[in-house]
This record gives sequence, C-alpha cells and structure tokens, in this order.
Amino acid sequence: MSKPLDPVLLRTVSSARSAVIATALLVVGQTAAVVVGALLLARALGGLVFGSATWTEVAPDVGWFAVTFAARAALTTATEWRAHRGATRVIAELRVLTLRHVAALGPRWLGAHRAEVTTLVTRGLDDLEPYLVRYLPQLLQTAILTPAILVVMATQDLLAAATIALTIPLIPVFMWLIGVATQRTTEKRLAAQQRLNTRVLDLVAGLATLRSLGRARGTVGRVRELADAERRGTMGTLRIAFLSGAALELLATLSVAMVAVGVGLRLVEGDLNLVIGLAVLILAPEVLAPLRMVGTHFHASADGVAAVERCLTVLAEPTPTAGTLPMGDVDEAVWADVTVASPGRTRPAPEHFDARVRRGRVTVLQGPSGTGKTTAALALLGLLAPDHGTIRLRSGATWHDLADIDPDAWRRQVAWVPQHPVLEPGTLREVAGAVDVTDEQLDRAAQLAGFADVVSDLPLGWDTAVGGHAQGLSAGQRQRLALTRALLHPSRFLVLDEPTAHLDSANARQVAAVVREAAATGAGVLVLTHAAAVVDSADELVSMADTRQAALT
Repeated sequence: MSKPLDPVLLRTVSSARSAVIATALLVVGQTAAVVVGALLLARALGGLVFGSATWTEVAPDVGWFAVTFAARAALTTATEWRAHRGATRVIAELRVLTLRHVAALGPRWLGAHRAEVTTLVTRGLDDLEPYLVRYLPQLLQTAILTPAILVVMATQDLLAAATIALTIPLIPVFMWLIGVATQRTTEKRLAAQQRLNTRVLDLVAGLATLRSLGRARGTVGRVRELADAERRGTMGTLRIAFLSGAALELLATLSVAMVAVGVGLRLVEGDLNLVIGLAVLILAPEVLAPLRMVGTHFHASADGVAAVERCLTVLAEPTPTAGTLPMGDVDEAVWADVTVASPGRTRPAPEHFDARVRRGRVTVLQGPSGTGKTTAALALLGLLAPDHGTIRLRSGATWHDLADIDPDAWRRQVAWVPQHPVLEPGTLREVAGAVDVTDEQLDRAAQLAGFADVVSDLPLGWDTAVGGHAQGLSAGQRQRLALTRALLHPSRFLVLDEPTAHLDSANARQVAAVVREAAATGAGVLVLTHAAAVVDSADELVSMADTRQAALT
C-alpha cells in the first residue's frame, strides 16, 4: 500500500474498519495508563528521594501505580488478542472479496492472471498477518500515544518536550528512506514467488505426462533456480531489516540521551524539580517506543502489504456490466455472428459463429482442440462476453440479448458439466447435491449417468467420503459423478463439455443415451465433443472447423 493505513482498504473491507476502531480504543486506554502511571511513580520516587514523604505516605501512589501497570498489561494483551482475531477476519474477508471479484471478471481475465491470483489468495494474504497483528497496532500507538505523551511532557517541562519534538522527525525520514528500499525488494520477492508458484503448478499439472516421457526431472534445475532467487530475496530483506533496526534504535537512544543530559544538568543546577525531572525521564522512552516498534515490524509486514496492494488493484479492475432484465423460461438460445478473442491466440476462436440450441433437441459442437468449442459454451453461459455479434435468448415469442438479461435468471435454467468439473470435498451424496432428494431419485440419476456401478462397489455407498475434486475417484468416475449431479436437478438446458473424454466405449454409449433421454424430456442439450457415439445422437451437428474455415475465407 502506498500509505501506512490505506483508506481504500478500510472502505473495501468492513472487518478492517472494526479492527482499527477497536485497536484505537485500546490504545487510548494504554495511553492513559502510561501517563497516569508515570506521574504516580515520579511523585512517589521524588518524595522518597528528597525525604519529604515516608513509605506510608507514598503507599497510595505506589498502589495506584500497580493498578495502572496491571491495566496497561491487560490492555496490551487485549490489543494483541484483538489484533489476531481481527487479522483472521480481515484476511478471510479480503480473500473472499478477491475471489468473488475474480469470478466476476470472468475466465478470460483469470486465464491471463491465474498464477498471480493463486499466489495472492494463498501465501500472499497470509503474509498480511504481521501487518495487522504487529505493525498496525504500533502505527496507531504512534498516532495516538506519541502526541498525547508529548503534550503531557510539554505541560511538565517544555524544553524536554521541544528536544523530543525536534528529534522525532528524523525517525520517519529514516523510515521513509528504508521503506523505499524495502518496497523494491518486496516487489521483487513477490514477483519471484509468483514465478516459482507458476512453475511448480505447471510441473504438478503435467507431471504424469512428463513421467510418461521420461522428462520428470528436466525442470528440476529451473525450479531450483527460482527457489534460490526467492531465498536470495529473503536474505536481502533480512539484511535491510537488521540495518534499519539498528539505525532506528540509535536515533531513539540518542534522543532519549539528549533529554536525560538536559534534565540532569538542570537538576544539578537546581533549575528543575526532581518529580518533574523523573516524570520526563520516564515518559521520554514511551514517546519514542511506538516509532521504534513501527520500524521494527515494518519489514515483517512488507510482504503482506505488497499482497494487499495487489489485491486492491485487482478489486479496482472494472467488471463486465451485467444485465438486469428478468427472464422467463427460455426455449431457444442462438449464437448470432459471434466472435470471441482469446488471449495468446493469433486469431479469435470461435469467429463469426452461428448456431442454435433448442429445447427438446441435441446440438453437438464438433471440432479439434483450439477451434473454440468451450469458448462458445462459456459465451452462451454468459461467462465470456463476445467481442462481436450477440447471443440471443427466446422465451415464447420474445427475443432478448443475453447481455441485457440478469445472468442469474438465465443460469438457473442451465446445468453445466465442464470437462474438469469442480467437486467439493464431502460424501458422494453431498457432492452429488442429493441431500434433499430421495434415494430412488438419486439411484435413477446415477443409473442414467453410469455411476451406479461405481457406488455399488464402494462399502459405504453414497456415504463414502471423497476429498477435494473428488480425490479417490478416477477422472471418468468424476465425470460421471458430475453428470449425476446435473441429472439429479433437471434444468431446461444441459451443457456437456467433452463428457466422454475419460470414458470407455461402453460408458460413452451410456452418455449418448443420457443425452437422448434428456432431450426427450424437453431439455435443450448442447454437447461439445468429437465422440462418434454422441455425434450420432445429434439433431443439429455444427462443425467448428468448418465454421472457422468459412470465417477465414
């Protein structure tokens, strides 16, 4: 963040506002405890040293000092506890806001920033905890406690307060110079971390292929180089932290020493009361302590601050304007001269695409990879906006542009089974969304999808637990489980992306039967495939390769 406490963060994240307010109130209490305790201790010690008071006479002051000391300790503990709790909430809320905004930006934006987003919402935001737990409370103490104590010192000894006031600006100047160097180092570290994460994610995703080709160890050297670069960046940050910490400690020590020398000389000459002198000497370190701690904790929080700055940049990205018109039951969807540009491709795919999906009929988009089958489906679902042309929906005799329609009103009428379905962890019954349906309905949907045999072979049946992405099931079984979920809650339209990609010929024929039955019950079925069994079931067959060739000519 360009500012120590960015107002954009407070406006965007509600839990950050409550955390700052609660911490500020606790800091006010600490300030009162520090000032009162210092004055009580100075009065008690001054009386005893001069002999103007006995232990019995100063006992009340000592007792109240003990109370203020205990109160300060309790308030400090409460501040740290509240900071930890607030940090958990802020990080969780900021992570949710970022993910929701990324989802609203759509697959096209995510495809170009996937590695960066992965780093931000995982390790990047986790690094925000030191900022919220250590740096921010000290920053608030600097803003509240330091000026308040300085005012109290001025009422006791104006010269000592002026000495501190003259030396205080040197600390922020040094902190700014150090911060400039730290920011560059932190940005380099975050970029190195993103490169490392990208390479590791790509390596893990393609590990099976690399092993089959005997190249699994081929990328080890590059990953090691990136890891070494991150290690060197970390050590560079630590060097800056140690050097800056020493510099700030030196400045703070010199400031307190100047006050102590001035107070001592005036005490010797009799120009200053001992009680006042003791109060000033006790308060002087307290004035500078928050500034010193800000400098100490700044480096520990720098990584998280950089991640938050990037998150705020992501949240500032304009999202596509969604339609607001209500939509009745859709009977037909049409691509009209649709062109969708894809990042990384020299030509759009699809390009000048025309096709339709009608209820009660099966439309198959056929073509090799890269011809835009999935992109066309994403555009139909409203997840990608066409760069040219329109997608129109018909309800009865009324036609509407998809861009004008409330996207939720349309998506509620569509069941989508992507090639790599997202399956949450839980029991098979929970993953299939069968919590509120009968066993007969669940078994029938599984039978249609070809998943019933898989369930019958499991000892716990539908109560079998699976991990994220249905870990424990094969790719084909995950595909059939996703199809079961779609069939369990029938929609007016069913979109299947490569439903036979991981299936044998028998199960592919089963999927073709499901497609025909869904159309027979009145659903509009869109299938993206080149499997012969499904192609033979098509009422309308659209060759993406022919469409692309026509666009090129």
